[in-house]
Amino acid sequence: MPAYKFNSLEDFMNASGYIIGGEWYPRVTSIVGIKAKPALLYYYAQAENYSKALEMTSKSATEGTQVHNAIEAILKGEEPDVDPIVAPAVNAFRDFSQFHELKPLEGGIEKRIWSPAQRFAGTIDILTEINGVFGILDVKTSSGIWRDYGLQTSAYMGALQEDEPWEDLERKDVRARWILRVDQQQVCLRCGAKRRTKGGNEKIRDNHNGCSHEWSEMRGEWELKELPDFQNDYEAFLAAKRLWEWENEHWLKQIGYR
Repeated sequence: MPAYKFNSLEDFMNASGYIIGGEWYPRVTSIVGIKAKPALLYYYAQAENYSKALEMTSKSATEGTQVHNAIEAILKGEEPDVDPIVAPAVNAFRDFSQFHELKPLEGGIEKRIWSPAQRFAGTIDILTEINGVFGILDVKTSSGIWRDYGLQTSAYMGALQEDEPWEDLERKDVRARWILRVDQQQVCLRCGAKRRTKGGNEKIRDNHNGCSHEWSEMRGEWELKELPDFQNDYEAFLAAKRLWEWENEHWLKQIGYR
């Protein structure tokens, strides 16, 4: 977020980073947020008004957090109390687990990592083996797998090339980055069109004009994608970080950030 969005240095530090070992590190997701998002601007433009768009965005984020929390509980061997609103997406993760062998690293769920060399920090959803390959699994509740996700996961992989993030973990060779997309939608029983209502924002795809849709129950879906070109993504992330630092010089100088 731009410097003018914060009321105080404390607000900036809390919203944009973590304190680790007495040092403040900017958060990976804050850094990646400096990149323009044309699709989000289009979403705002199509909304009834800006306030309504923010309301739906907030509700969508809440639903996404509910899905993440349920998945975290499942991976820890717990039985989560799942809100019926997001149950199909959570069940999609259970379905994914039937097709792929997951072996999360002990202590590797919601794992905070940091890079002393490049000065950033973040939280990895899951450090795990998938079908015998060890890597970073990032869970998204989006309608697609977007290229921006490569920036975030490359930062995590870059940090894991250093020693400090492994101080309380069994160190392993990180060989892959995956995005697991879990979502839910309805299907028209007449024409096959698909309706997504996350956050209260209705979107219909593959719509057939003139069809008086008869919607199915909400169905979960999952998609797993391995991301290539780590080095290219990591260089782009570090470039975004420099731009983020430039944008937030007002606050960073007060922190003594170097």
